[in-house]
Amino acid sequence: MDVDVSFDATKRELNTDQGVLRYHEAGDAAAPPLILLHGSGPGVTGWRNYRGNLDFFAQTHHCYVVEFPGFGVSDAVEGHPVLTAGSSVIRFMDALEIPSAPMIGNSMGGVVGVNLAIKKPDRVEKLVTIGGVGPNVFSSSPSEGLRLLQEFTDNPDKDKLVRWLTAMVHDRKLVTEELIEERWEAAIHPDAQKTAQMMYGSAAFEMQQQFMAASDTPPYWAMMHKVACPTLLTWGRDDRVSPPDMSMVPMRLIPDAELHIFPKCGHWVMIEAKEAFEATVRAFLLR
Repeated sequence: MDVDVSFDATKRELNTDQGVLRYHEAGDAAAPPLILLHGSGPGVTGWRNYRGNLDFFAQTHHCYVVEFPGFGVSDAVEGHPVLTAGSSVIRFMDALEIPSAPMIGNSMGGVVGVNLAIKKPDRVEKLVTIGGVGPNVFSSSPSEGLRLLQEFTDNPDKDKLVRWLTAMVHDRKLVTEELIEERWEAAIHPDAQKTAQMMYGSAAFEMQQQFMAASDTPPYWAMMHKVACPTLLTWGRDDRVSPPDMSMVPMRLIPDAELHIFPKCGHWVMIEAKEAFEATVRAFLLR
């Protein structure tokens, strides 16, 4: 089946009581739904995360790539970006009358998916995560990639962006001039800068550490035994943002979890190990 997955052909807008949610849609309307959740970092959008995978998954599913509030595409809302992302997914599903669906979440999107599977288990049929889920077990925290992200967030410039982008991949040839310019242009959007400060700025990081030390509330990953849906954890063996030792805790705690680690691959598994990732995820979704 031929599917037009160009930007203009797939982009959509949804008016909600909390502003406009923007998204991309592809695939047969009669096919089962699949919701794709993007990650964080300078210049990220759902389209940039999944534009290379959308035509593949649209062959078997009715795909929705949701653009989270606060990243320069959908209208910003008040609150922490991870929490507002989760609530935006439920708003989106309610508006389009999607009772439940499998979800693919890249990095932060995986955390969003895990939180939804814990708090609203009837909405998540299956879950695929791409790095980013769980605590550091053997590796240092914050990781090299997160430290570079923090340096960029505190004082953005193109050199820092290039250093961070290079840490995202195993093959540095993927960091092209086109990618750098695209990411830089999006990263300096005021909404994106505000979101980055809330998530990765030095002051926000210190406040988060203090809160965690004083709080009696367990971190989200300590609650992953409540994820009831089948879960596929995917990881790049050479991930310098969320090193693969982080996968040990979700692999053990999530009752119905399996783990696939891709060699010669960094944080962007869906891009750098595209064909192997797509085949692995399709098998999992159709099983």
